[in-house]
Amino acid sequence: MKTNTFEKYESSVRSYCRHFPTVFTDAKGAVMTDESGEEYIDFFCGAGAVNYGHNNDYIKNKVVEYLSTDGIIHALDMYTVPKRDFIDALEKKIIEPRGYKYRIQFTGPTGTNAVEAAMKLARKMTGRRNIFAFMGCFHGMTAGALSLTSEMYARNGAGATLTDCTHIPAPYMVEGMDVVKYMQMLIDDDHSGVEKPAALVMETVQAEGGIRVFDDKFLQDVRDFCTRNDILMIVDDIQIGCCRSGTFFSFERANITPDIVVMSKSIGGIGMPLAIVLHKEELDIWKPGEHNGTFRGNQLSFVAGAAAIDYLIDNDVEAETRRKGELVKAFAEKEILPLDSRLELRGIGLIWGIDFAGINSELSEKVIEKCFDKKLICECAGREGSVVKIMPPLVIPDDVLLDGLSRLKQSITEVL
Repeated sequence: MKTNTFEKYESSVRSYCRHFPTVFTDAKGAVMTDESGEEYIDFFCGAGAVNYGHNNDYIKNKVVEYLSTDGIIHALDMYTVPKRDFIDALEKKIIEPRGYKYRIQFTGPTGTNAVEAAMKLARKMTGRRNIFAFMGCFHGMTAGALSLTSEMYARNGAGATLTDCTHIPAPYMVEGMDVVKYMQMLIDDDHSGVEKPAALVMETVQAEGGIRVFDDKFLQDVRDFCTRNDILMIVDDIQIGCCRSGTFFSFERANITPDIVVMSKSIGGIGMPLAIVLHKEELDIWKPGEHNGTFRGNQLSFVAGAAAIDYLIDNDVEAETRRKGELVKAFAEKEILPLDSRLELRGIGLIWGIDFAGINSELSEKVIEKCFDKKLICECAGREGSVVKIMPPLVIPDDVLLDGLSRLKQSITEVL
């Protein structure tokens, strides 16, 4: 396997390839193939960018068909047929049927850019600078989004002071703590030293934070807190959106409506670069070009994104995600947790985590190395990387899913 080119010329900032030291050539559904012909079951899913599977036939064929027509590829934010089709699909098939009223802002093609735009819009709307975020969160690696991200390894890489954010203990961190009451105290007490925020930015499931699922009541209480105090509620659905939690938007289960939603990753259908900000109509106060980006008009992403919406509806991906999630939960509870009483399982939909913190956080790294030896690709998350993350494509066949879980069990058994 020839990896010397990467090792000689590519920056040392590369990361995932260090865990998966092979050269991949093909991918289909939930299986990736390297140049030696070895097949790997994918429990990583491009960090959530290929929810509908690698090279999904329906979505891919729409992209190939468009490419064959000499249709425009790059158009900044000009009007195009693919953009119109994507907007119509998202609004009429996803947003409006759920009773939401959101306008769509196209940003640069990465999730962190969508977070940056949402932060700017909240500050512009309220005239306030500070933003609340929960400890354990991950919102991106550009300066503004990184000010929200709580992981010190990522923050230390900035080499700059990251300001205008107050980190709030997540509800699982301090036993018996009323987190909403604490936030109310911070903004009511003129000696708290904390400025009232423009917005509260949150994931409903902290994925990189260790698969921490915030319960419905907490999400409802946060929504009420934001409404009472004229604070904008921003939900980061970049990784957990697009059906990953079992519904298209992760917050649907709590019957709440955020003021702003940011999405990327699988909104691009088959890993095509796309990021969007959904915001309530009354928040549409941007001046033309006040937030822009050269690649906010990737036409192939619009084509793939619109096709993905049709695919998820026609194939009932939401229900299938919930059903397969129960398979993961049942397998883990029956086959993996009995391996050691100190293991902890957390998850929802098709994102689950096995936490080794109760034993030794370093074991999780050894587990994913064993998994790779057994041709299973998965990653770590959480504090000290203690959580082995299970995040396959939502379209993974049952037998492949169970095969991958069996390989995971074997890996954990050997490491323990």
